[in-house]
Amino acid sequence: KQWYQRRVRGGNKIGMPHTVPCKVTGKCGSVLVRLVPAPRGTGLVSAPVPKKLLNMAGFEDCYTCATGQTATLGNFAKATFAAIAATYAYLTPDMWSPTVFTNSPYQEYTDYLAKPFVKQPKKEVKY
Repeated sequence: KQWYQRRVRGGNKIGMPHTVPCKVTGKCGSVLVRLVPAPRGTGLVSAPVPKKLLNMAGFEDCYTCATGQTATLGNFAKATFAAIAATYAYLTPDMWSPTVFTNSPYQEYTDYLAKPFVKQPKKEVKY
């Protein structure tokens, strides 16, 4: 099964992506893991289990915050994985599709609208 993660540059477009795009959370059981973007050079500020997962996912700088029964390592790892997977759901402006603007109806039909209006005579209907 394939999973996705996104990294961002952290406020500017200089250098390669290194951190999470925004604050994201993942939950499994009672464990809630929150990933917070960190400035370049901070490293992975985390417990050993999330640090290994974040390192394998390619993040270089990230703060983490965990609550719940983190001694349950399976749930701790799954919550971290869910938080990493949540980074792909965040839509940043660099992922927006290009906007194609169309003319408004007034611009498109200016020639027709510029013609003078001639009122048509009513036709009588005989029954």
